[in-house]
Amino acid sequence: MTASSSMEGLFGRTKAIWFFFLLALANLMWAGQGTAVKFLNHNLGPIAITFLPFYVTTLLLLPLLYIEHMKNPRYVRPTKRDWVMFCWAGVLGQVAAQLGVTWGLNYAPASNFAILNLMIPVFTAFLAVILLRDRMTPLLIVCLIIGLGGVFLLSTNDLKNANLFTANNIILKGNVLILVGCLGSAFYNVYCKGLFARFKEIEILIYSYITASLCSIPLLIWVEPFHLSTLTSIDMRGWLAFAFLAIFMYGVSMLLFFYVIHHISVTVASVSMYLIPLFGVLMAYFFLHERMGLFSIMGGIVVLVATIIIMKYDSAT
Repeated sequence: MTASSSMEGLFGRTKAIWFFFLLALANLMWAGQGTAVKFLNHNLGPIAITFLPFYVTTLLLLPLLYIEHMKNPRYVRPTKRDWVMFCWAGVLGQVAAQLGVTWGLNYAPASNFAILNLMIPVFTAFLAVILLRDRMTPLLIVCLIIGLGGVFLLSTNDLKNANLFTANNIILKGNVLILVGCLGSAFYNVYCKGLFARFKEIEILIYSYITASLCSIPLLIWVEPFHLSTLTSIDMRGWLAFAFLAIFMYGVSMLLFFYVIHHISVTVASVSMYLIPLFGVLMAYFFLHERMGLFSIMGGIVVLVATIIIMKYDSAT
């Protein structure tokens, strides 16, 4: 082995570790969404919980877009066709993803959300093949299956308590809405990957957030009329949850994820979403003092192994 090939291998491993760390950090933030939504459910409706923090995120990101354009005066100005594409990403992606999950959590328990969330990597893999012509490598398929199995081990207690196929129409409605949210999330990640040829991550994120924000305003006017006075009923815990959604859930986590999928396959990156239930279990252990059973520990190890393997060895990286 030559010195150059040795250095190239070391550089590749370092990149894989760096990307894994960033994806793990993003998934840690996503894992807190269900808890944050539950904290706000008593004060706000699902549409307000979804879009009020979303509007704050969009406003906070606008200065970053201005700075980016100041650094690069030759930036690409979106055409009418580009704005249509951002509208697709914003409405079918972000609006469907965030509103579906938030509304669904009003009807279905959090355990159902944790399990149905497992469909995001699967949805992403198939949409990437259709929209981006991504290649489904045997290693990727194996890791998807291993990761899915690990999360089922991790979610043993949730599976016992979940009512995924119940005859209860209210819970079934929540399950369907959560699935719509998962499909929207997968579509957004895959569709935005196709825009990287013309725009930077920060531009795609903000432009799609702008279209999503504008398209969601009628929902707050006619479907779920919002009054500023309702904000006075939110307690400190609710405001912390609101801040978490606005800054970390919609902002920082998406910037990290977009940065990573700019360099690797979106299908490979989506496998990291199997970490969300793992982080959920760990949060419950450290913050709620819930016990971790043997299956939870085994499932967490399997999920980590599957994610590390795909990040290190898949040729798409």
